[in-house]
Amino acid sequence: MKLVAAVELDNVSFEDQQPAQVDSLADLLKGLGCAPKQINPRFFYDARGSELFEKITQLPEYYPTRTEKAILKHNAEDIASLVGRHGVLIEPGSGNCEKVRLLLDALHPSAYIPLDISAEFLSASAWQLGKEFSWLNVQAVCADFSGPWQEHTQLPAGKRVVFYPGSTIGNMDPASARAFLSGLRPLIGPGGGVLIGVDLQKSETVLNAAYNDAQGVTAAFNLNVLSAVNAIADADFQLDMFSHQAFYNTERSRIEMHLISKRKQTVNVGGIPVLFEQGESVHTENSYKYSLESFAELAATAGLQVQRSWCDDGQLFSVHYLGVPE
Repeated sequence: MKLVAAVELDNVSFEDQQPAQVDSLADLLKGLGCAPKQINPRFFYDARGSELFEKITQLPEYYPTRTEKAILKHNAEDIASLVGRHGVLIEPGSGNCEKVRLLLDALHPSAYIPLDISAEFLSASAWQLGKEFSWLNVQAVCADFSGPWQEHTQLPAGKRVVFYPGSTIGNMDPASARAFLSGLRPLIGPGGGVLIGVDLQKSETVLNAAYNDAQGVTAAFNLNVLSAVNAIADADFQLDMFSHQAFYNTERSRIEMHLISKRKQTVNVGGIPVLFEQGESVHTENSYKYSLESFAELAATAGLQVQRSWCDDGQLFSVHYLGVPE
């Protein structure tokens, strides 16, 4: 794998703990053996998937990114006054590190730890960030955030704040989201915090349009997961034999994304034949939407307390700072 030479910058380091392919294959086969079939959304983010998602964030229908960025930009000093300065800022699923740029001057962290499972994309992003912010200590870690990455990484001393934008928490079902938030408590410690973006409940028309854009970028992003699976598991998915489907599930307050098999077919995944019936769905992603009250309740059940929330005027999106109750 070709990586950008982050070592060219004294303030940037790169640590590769990318999950082994054998673990990924087991995960894929487990999901495809479920009824209904599913693919873990973490497989979206190979280099091509990461590029496509960045294009999604620029689409006119896709409100979350621009709305959250506006919230962060307009409230950066207020956020810093609550979060504190000179801490250790940890960002799981950091992508191109775009949103953290809006906070760095205000927070001025002693260290920034971006984590992502796409090694090449992470290395390039960390190097660019370190170039732009020469004073910032960037310690990039290619790893699955839910894995044992901390066992191999020496974090700098200081108050720890997890930055989790983009409503990524919405990709988890409520039980998993609760477990994730609860699991952050040992990482941040008694004095640490979590700065998290959460998408809010709104019109179904707005939601459905955001995940079915006119240019078909979201469809390409969804289908690209099959290309990622082909590379990881030596599979032979044909992308033109599946179609993109996304809709808002009112009962569960979530957007669902699926890939629909266009015909009856057998796909080999790591040497294992997997049968798909015509019209059969592969569930690839959920995106849960919360009210301010329901998210505060979720955080509380995970042992965290909302200390402050920021929203846009249209109540489309929210950013919260969570702390451990005294």
